[in-house]
Amino acid sequence: MTDAGTSRRMMVDSQVRPSDVTKYPIIEAMLAVPRERFVPDAARQTAYRDENIPLAPGRVVLAPRTLAKMLDALDIRPEELVLDLGCGLGYSAAVIARLAQAVVAVEEDSAMAVEAQDLLSEADVDNVAVVEAELSEGAPKHGPYDVVFVEGAVENMPVSITDQLKEGGRIAALFSDGGLAQARLGIKADGAVSWRWAFDASAPVLPGFARKAEFVL
Repeated sequence: MTDAGTSRRMMVDSQVRPSDVTKYPIIEAMLAVPRERFVPDAARQTAYRDENIPLAPGRVVLAPRTLAKMLDALDIRPEELVLDLGCGLGYSAAVIARLAQAVVAVEEDSAMAVEAQDLLSEADVDNVAVVEAELSEGAPKHGPYDVVFVEGAVENMPVSITDQLKEGGRIAALFSDGGLAQARLGIKADGAVSWRWAFDASAPVLPGFARKAEFVL
């Protein structure tokens, strides 16, 4: 059986580096964080496959390639405060914690929020605060944020989230349209966020981020 450290190295060498992610801090973080500890027990044997890992209806741990490329686009710096929306069991927060000064990780599922805090503590990640709240609300009292990372797809990005982003800040999310998704990077300037395509990916739409149905007579 391949040990976890070897599996992490294989993940980075076969999924992350070939996707043009070469920033050393991201490589180092993904080599260091034990992904298998932050997934459901039933998924531990497959934690390093290049696929999303289901957590709950509409919720996943993003595939390593997707996470790495989103972080590459965000280019998080050591002095920055990051909002991690939909942290699940804490894997994304643990990775981002090695790139940023501090992370506020929002999770609306109370059981997952408690488990995420426990797992992060067990992994000696001391610069992440897990906040239980609706994902679409974020954590405004801890902001504004230099960076917002959205762990899943959106059809609609609430203003309540972009309002928590600092002027000049960056936000990354997967925009879903009929099952397909595009990872986009947003930059806030003059109070508004402008988006650009980064790469194609897939993930379910997060609770609270679906497009509101239009009423037609």
